[in-house]
Amino acid sequence: MMNKRKAGITAFIVLTIVAILHVIDINFGNVAPVAMDAEPLHKGIFPPTFLVITRWITVAAFVWFAITKKSLTTWILVSMLVGGELGHDWPAIAVNFQVLSKVFLQLIKTIIAPLLFATLVVGIAGHSDIKQVGRMGWKSLVYFEIVTTIALFIGLAAINISQAGVGVPQPPAGHEVLPATKPQNWQDIILHIFPENIAKSIYHGEILPIVVFSVIFGIALLMVKDKMRQPMLDFCGSLSETMFKFTNIVMYFAPVGVGAAIAYTVGHGGLDVLGNLLKLLLTLYVALIAFVLLVFVPVALIIGLPIKRFIKEISEPVSIAFATTSSESALPKAMEAMERMGVPRKIIAFVMPTGYSFNLDGSTLYLALASVFVAQAAGTPLTWPQQILMVFTLMLTSKGVAGVPRATLVIILGTVASFHLPTWPVFLILGIDELMDMARTSVNVIGNCLATAVIGKWEGEVDFKELPPETKA
Repeated sequence: MMNKRKAGITAFIVLTIVAILHVIDINFGNVAPVAMDAEPLHKGIFPPTFLVITRWITVAAFVWFAITKKSLTTWILVSMLVGGELGHDWPAIAVNFQVLSKVFLQLIKTIIAPLLFATLVVGIAGHSDIKQVGRMGWKSLVYFEIVTTIALFIGLAAINISQAGVGVPQPPAGHEVLPATKPQNWQDIILHIFPENIAKSIYHGEILPIVVFSVIFGIALLMVKDKMRQPMLDFCGSLSETMFKFTNIVMYFAPVGVGAAIAYTVGHGGLDVLGNLLKLLLTLYVALIAFVLLVFVPVALIIGLPIKRFIKEISEPVSIAFATTSSESALPKAMEAMERMGVPRKIIAFVMPTGYSFNLDGSTLYLALASVFVAQAAGTPLTWPQQILMVFTLMLTSKGVAGVPRATLVIILGTVASFHLPTWPVFLILGIDELMDMARTSVNVIGNCLATAVIGKWEGEVDFKELPPETKA
């Protein structure tokens, strides 16, 4: 304990000193004149190599803290710091690390389908209560729609207050091409829910069709005789436990995957990736924080959820989601975290995967905010009825896209086209989408963890006053 405290104090002292050195360097340096067609060059009072060394000393101090802490969550957070510094100092090398983050995401994606199938089948067929499945279904949908609607209006309010898109100059043509999109009608949305081919749905990582297949399979298994049901239940129960252990093995690679993802992001876009879009980024972060404080905290207090314990348990999956910008990467650990919070696995297995398609709180807020930003940047002000129509359209077309980085940009592009707005503001958003995706994905994960607690309490299946003892992360 003493070593942990000493390492933590040392790391933060070093961080403070290095931050002060950088502030002095920025504020007391001078601007050197250069060629007429170039930007003036800022020269600090310290040699650049000295500042690089001080930053890596800070990184080393936090690595020492992670070694003494012996926590996967700590290692993930420290790896984000290492990745950011690596991307800043050696961007040409850092951009090649994307392959490591992709390896981690692909390993995680192999877990999703078997884990969802096994836990849902056991949750439905293993309890012989088809009525409870129906109750959980309508309760979940009611809760999801209330919360996401609030998120939608908070996003609208935030962008209309900040006016982040007003006065944005139109840039030269972008170099990154977004995927081609076609408008979706309500028939396409409904058809997307039901699996045409379960193998195809697994291959494409479409969570909602997998959930529908697993629910119907579990109901069908519930209807067969016991001697036929039990072998399949035993298989699914064994598969579920095995996939959780599989997850634990994969998570040892999480710090590497997360650090590589941050290194690539910083190396590709630089620390000044915000540019003229800093106001939009701040608007999103402030709106998401307001949403958490105004919605999540009151809901947690109403159901008697111990907030401190909840934050501690979900810190690991949320930090993974933040760094990888993928809700899927956090799903297995989020399910484990809520099980430690006392929520029965049968409820987690039903509510959380369903929430990944219907309870995208962070993404819904972002879609509302970004779509109005496009209109503001284009100089095409929208009336409130037009804004509400646009964001409700976005809510419908966004179902089932959780876990896919940049999928929301594709949706925005399609919606912008249907509302006859120019596409160049979408390309502007693309520059900082990674940074915005981190925040909205984290809120998605927090919202779905909280949703399992709400439904568990609503069903009378969990008492947060009698939680199981904490386990070491």
